[in-house]
Amino acid sequence: MSAPPLTPLAAAALHVGAPERILQVQCGEGDGALFLAREFPAARVRGVDSSLASVRAASARIGLDPEGRVAFKQGGPRPLPYPDDQFDLVAVLDEAVPVAEVARVLRPGGHLIRAHTEPGRAPRGLRGRWLERRLARRGFEPVESGEAGPGSFSVVRLGGRAAV
Repeated sequence: MSAPPLTPLAAAALHVGAPERILQVQCGEGDGALFLAREFPAARVRGVDSSLASVRAASARIGLDPEGRVAFKQGGPRPLPYPDDQFDLVAVLDEAVPVAEVARVLRPGGHLIRAHTEPGRAPRGLRGRWLERRLARRGFEPVESGEAGPGSFSVVRLGGRAAV
Protein backbone atom coordinates (compact mmCIF):
# COMPACT_ATOMS: atom_id res chain seq x y z
CA MET A 1 0.00 0.00 0.00
CA SER A 2 1.47 3.35 -1.00
CA ALA A 3 1.41 6.29 1.37
CA PRO A 4 -1.20 8.98 0.67
CA PRO A 5 0.14 12.34 -0.47
CA LEU A 6 0.13 14.48 2.65
CA THR A 7 0.26 17.90 0.96
CA PRO A 8 -3.33 18.82 1.98
CA LEU A 9 -2.59 17.87 5.60
CA ALA A 10 0.64 19.89 5.54
CA ALA A 11 -1.18 22.93 4.13
CA ALA A 12 -3.89 22.67 6.80
CA ALA A 13 -1.32 22.31 9.62
CA LEU A 14 -0.09 25.83 8.87
CA HIS A 15 -3.38 27.20 10.26
CA VAL A 16 -3.58 25.54 13.70
CA GLY A 17 -0.85 27.05 15.88
CA ALA A 18 1.03 24.68 18.19
CA PRO A 19 -1.28 22.00 19.60
CA GLU A 20 -0.30 20.02 22.70
CA ARG A 21 -2.49 16.96 22.04
CA ILE A 22 -3.38 15.66 18.59
CA LEU A 23 -5.67 12.86 17.42
CA GLN A 24 -5.94 11.38 13.95
CA VAL A 25 -9.21 9.51 13.39
CA GLN A 26 -9.07 6.37 11.22
CA CYS A 27 -5.28 6.70 11.08
CA GLY A 28 -4.60 3.64 8.94
CA GLU A 29 -0.92 2.74 9.08
CA GLY A 30 -0.05 6.05 10.72
CA ASP A 31 1.22 8.25 7.88
CA GLY A 32 -0.79 11.31 8.93
CA ALA A 33 -0.20 10.89 12.65
CA LEU A 34 3.54 10.45 12.18
CA PHE A 35 3.64 13.51 9.92
CA LEU A 36 1.84 15.55 12.60
CA ALA A 37 4.29 14.27 15.24
CA ARG A 38 7.18 15.57 13.12
CA GLU A 39 5.39 18.85 12.37
CA PHE A 40 4.57 19.50 16.05
CA PRO A 41 7.51 18.03 18.03
CA ALA A 42 6.19 19.16 21.43
CA ALA A 43 2.76 17.54 20.95
CA ARG A 44 1.52 14.15 22.07
CA VAL A 45 -0.03 12.42 19.07
CA ARG A 46 -2.60 9.64 19.11
CA GLY A 47 -4.04 7.67 16.25
CA VAL A 48 -7.18 5.58 16.39
CA ASP A 49 -8.38 3.09 13.80
CA SER A 50 -11.07 0.42 13.74
CA SER A 51 -8.66 -2.07 12.10
CA LEU A 52 -6.39 -3.94 14.51
CA ALA A 53 -4.03 -4.77 11.61
CA SER A 54 -3.66 -1.06 10.81
CA VAL A 55 -3.02 -0.20 14.47
CA ARG A 56 -0.33 -2.89 14.69
CA ALA A 57 1.31 -1.66 11.46
CA ALA A 58 1.24 1.95 12.69
CA SER A 59 2.62 0.99 16.10
CA ALA A 60 5.49 -0.91 14.46
CA ARG A 61 6.53 2.30 12.68
CA ILE A 62 7.03 4.33 15.87
CA GLY A 63 10.50 3.01 16.68
CA LEU A 64 12.09 4.26 19.88
CA ASP A 65 9.75 6.64 21.65
CA PRO A 66 10.83 6.67 25.30
CA GLU A 67 8.53 9.61 26.09
CA GLY A 68 5.45 7.88 24.69
CA ARG A 69 4.77 10.90 22.48
CA VAL A 70 3.11 8.86 19.71
CA ALA A 71 0.69 5.99 20.25
CA PHE A 72 -1.99 4.13 18.33
CA LYS A 73 -5.17 2.50 19.63
CA GLN A 74 -7.87 0.33 18.14
CA GLY A 75 -11.30 1.87 18.30
CA GLY A 76 -14.09 3.10 16.14
CA PRO A 77 -14.74 6.66 15.18
CA ARG A 78 -18.14 6.36 16.91
CA PRO A 79 -17.50 6.44 19.81
CA LEU A 80 -13.90 7.63 20.02
CA PRO A 81 -12.11 5.88 22.91
CA TYR A 82 -10.96 9.10 24.60
CA PRO A 83 -12.39 11.38 27.32
CA ASP A 84 -14.11 14.70 26.68
CA ASP A 85 -11.98 17.80 25.93
CA GLN A 86 -8.82 15.72 25.44
CA PHE A 87 -7.33 17.17 22.21
CA ASP A 88 -6.32 20.53 20.74
CA LEU A 89 -6.29 19.18 17.18
CA VAL A 90 -8.21 16.38 15.49
CA ALA A 91 -7.30 15.37 11.93
CA VAL A 92 -9.46 13.34 9.57
CA LEU A 93 -7.97 12.28 6.21
CA ASP A 94 -10.16 10.90 3.43
CA GLU A 95 -12.82 9.70 5.86
CA ALA A 96 -16.25 10.81 7.01
CA VAL A 97 -16.07 13.16 9.97
CA PRO A 98 -17.76 11.84 13.14
CA VAL A 99 -18.88 15.39 14.00
CA ALA A 100 -20.45 14.75 17.42
CA GLU A 101 -17.51 12.66 18.60
CA VAL A 102 -14.93 15.17 17.36
CA ALA A 103 -16.79 17.97 19.15
CA ARG A 104 -16.80 15.87 22.32
CA VAL A 105 -13.06 15.06 22.40
CA LEU A 106 -11.88 18.45 21.14
CA ARG A 107 -11.19 21.23 23.63
CA PRO A 108 -12.96 24.56 23.04
CA GLY A 109 -10.70 26.61 20.79
CA GLY A 110 -9.23 23.44 19.28
CA HIS A 111 -9.10 22.74 15.56
CA LEU A 112 -10.43 20.08 13.23
CA ILE A 113 -8.55 19.41 10.02
CA ARG A 114 -10.36 17.67 7.18
CA ALA A 115 -7.92 16.74 4.43
CA HIS A 116 -8.71 14.99 1.17
CA THR A 117 -5.68 13.61 -0.65
CA GLU A 118 -7.35 13.09 -4.03
CA PRO A 119 -9.31 15.47 -6.26
CA GLY A 120 -13.06 15.19 -5.80
CA ARG A 121 -12.94 13.46 -2.39
CA ALA A 122 -14.18 16.48 -0.44
CA PRO A 123 -17.94 16.62 0.16
CA ARG A 124 -19.50 19.01 -2.33
CA GLY A 125 -22.95 20.30 -3.16
CA LEU A 126 -25.77 19.18 -0.91
CA ARG A 127 -23.54 16.73 1.01
CA GLY A 128 -20.95 19.46 1.65
CA ARG A 129 -23.57 21.96 2.85
CA TRP A 130 -25.08 19.29 5.13
CA LEU A 131 -21.66 18.66 6.74
CA GLU A 132 -21.02 22.40 7.14
CA ARG A 133 -24.39 22.81 8.91
CA ARG A 134 -23.63 19.88 11.24
CA LEU A 135 -20.26 21.40 12.10
CA ALA A 136 -21.84 24.83 12.73
CA ARG A 137 -24.52 23.30 15.00
CA ARG A 138 -21.73 21.79 17.11
CA GLY A 139 -20.00 25.17 17.46
CA PHE A 140 -17.35 24.91 14.73
CA GLU A 141 -16.29 28.08 12.91
CA PRO A 142 -14.43 28.15 9.56
CA VAL A 143 -10.74 29.08 9.68
CA GLU A 144 -9.30 28.24 6.25
CA SER A 145 -9.84 25.96 3.29
CA GLY A 146 -8.23 25.45 -0.06
CA GLU A 147 -6.65 23.22 -2.65
CA ALA A 148 -3.23 21.73 -1.93
CA GLY A 149 -1.30 19.34 -4.15
CA PRO A 150 -3.69 16.76 -5.57
CA GLY A 151 -6.37 17.35 -2.93
CA SER A 152 -7.99 19.88 -0.62
CA PHE A 153 -8.30 20.77 3.04
CA SER A 154 -10.44 22.69 5.48
CA VAL A 155 -9.72 23.83 9.00
CA VAL A 156 -12.44 24.71 11.49
CA ARG A 157 -12.18 25.84 15.11
CA LEU A 158 -14.44 24.75 17.95
CA GLY A 159 -15.90 27.79 19.67
CA GLY A 160 -18.07 27.62 22.75
CA ARG A 161 -20.25 24.57 23.22
CA ALA A 162 -23.34 24.69 21.03
CA ALA A 163 -26.61 22.95 21.75
CA VAL A 164 -26.77 19.36 20.58
